[in-house]
Amino acid sequence: MNKTKFTQKRRFAFTLAEVLVTLGIIGVVSAMTIPTLMSNHQRKVYVTQLHKVYNEIQQAAVTFLNSKNAVNLTEAGINSTATANTIITNNFNIVQTCTGSLTPCFADVYKFMDGTNYDVSSHVSTSYVLSSGASVRMLYSKENNNKIVNILVDINGKQGPNIIGRDTFYMALYNNGTIDTYNGSATSLPLTEDQREGAGSEWGPFGRLLNDNFEMNY
Repeated sequence: MNKTKFTQKRRFAFTLAEVLVTLGIIGVVSAMTIPTLMSNHQRKVYVTQLHKVYNEIQQAAVTFLNSKNAVNLTEAGINSTATANTIITNNFNIVQTCTGSLTPCFADVYKFMDGTNYDVSSHVSTSYVLSSGASVRMLYSKENNNKIVNILVDINGKQGPNIIGRDTFYMALYNNGTIDTYNGSATSLPLTEDQREGAGSEWGPFGRLLNDNFEMNY
């Protein structure tokens, strides 16, 4: 009778201590990297939403200008906040209108990126919530460098964080139909990169985004 011999091979495995150490290392690395990844993702979301609103308002302004066969927006009839509002009301699906007010279309409290409060009660006028969820306020404010309308945009409406430079931005509509930031020291268009960078805490964030091709690097 033949006897079959079985050769038992020795198998190696991680010990419980090694597994726990590995899991601990993975946990530490995750804790260090995930917040950064989430923050970068949220920045991209903000920028994508802002770029969309910016493109839509820019196109609406050009459409309005062309529809009047005018050489600039003043000639086309933009000479007050009421007429500036027609750029929004004639070209967007409005889901809410706040007549003579920012609220409840905008949030009650806004902050700068350094955490200080920002008073949104200044220069209040009729505001709108678009079907995209963005809140928009147009304010006629003509300057010597042909800036004619201040545009306040909260890309996600009352939803947080309601911070100037994150989800809330100031944009300037110029008489030739272009949108840029605003710097009082600039006397002509286009603004230089330095003029955009030095536009101040309200206008500066949008200027930096324009300089960096809509990358939120601040």
